[in-house]
Amino acid sequence: MFEDLRPHLIELRKRLGISVGSVIVMFFVMFFFHEPILEWMVAPLNTALIEVGKKSVIAADGMVTTSQVGGAFFVALKVSFFAGLIASLPIILSQIWLFIAPGLYANEKKMIMPFILGGTIMFAVGVGFAYYIVTPFGFDFLITFGSFKFTPLINIEDYVGFFTKIMFGFGLAFELPVFAYFLALLGLIDDRQMIAFFKYAIIIIFIVAALLTPPDVLTQMLMAGPLIVLYGISILIVRAVNPAPKEDEDDEYEDEPEQESDVSDRSASDK
Repeated sequence: MFEDLRPHLIELRKRLGISVGSVIVMFFVMFFFHEPILEWMVAPLNTALIEVGKKSVIAADGMVTTSQVGGAFFVALKVSFFAGLIASLPIILSQIWLFIAPGLYANEKKMIMPFILGGTIMFAVGVGFAYYIVTPFGFDFLITFGSFKFTPLINIEDYVGFFTKIMFGFGLAFELPVFAYFLALLGLIDDRQMIAFFKYAIIIIFIVAALLTPPDVLTQMLMAGPLIVLYGISILIVRAVNPAPKEDEDDEYEDEPEQESDVSDRSASDK
């Protein structure tokens, strides 16, 4: 059994090595650009802190702080890794496809470029949705709430970790239609299966939204709502690519053996 799995494990190690290597290379590249990337990441937070200064009467304006001696350096490493991982996404997706390609038909192997482009674009759309729609509402609510009594001092290390978790969460969530399309293309799922799983998907979506967003209902709904819509879009995509057989056709196939058995019974009785 191990001998049968060994070629697959070797191939998996190769694809993982290339993926990790690409992330490391892009990490060093992005380290030279970590300052503008960090400014982009902190922009929604600064906007929320400015709103605090406008609304607050008692407390002073909020501030972004660090609690570690080497805090700025470690933040630069986190930002570089975040940017490097996103920049390496096309290579990572290509390695995923190349790993499963030996089990595909010749016409299916040609879908590597749509898989890479679709996955990259949808991840970018998810990150953009989180950055321009979710974080402004979420940060404004969380930071301005109670600011009339307290001065918000935001730890930059915690913020960067929190920000990257939200971005990756939405980016991965928006990959759902892409993966649904290719799973349907391979014949692994159909629309009837996805519809039957919908009630369980709702529960999973709200659990994921609760884990990846701040503990407020507004931000959780801003993540759960698009995920539900994406699941519905995925059902339509799967229906167009690999629709389930119609129930009428299934009934006909089930009735055929019964009819054949009736004919055989009649012929036997005639004899």
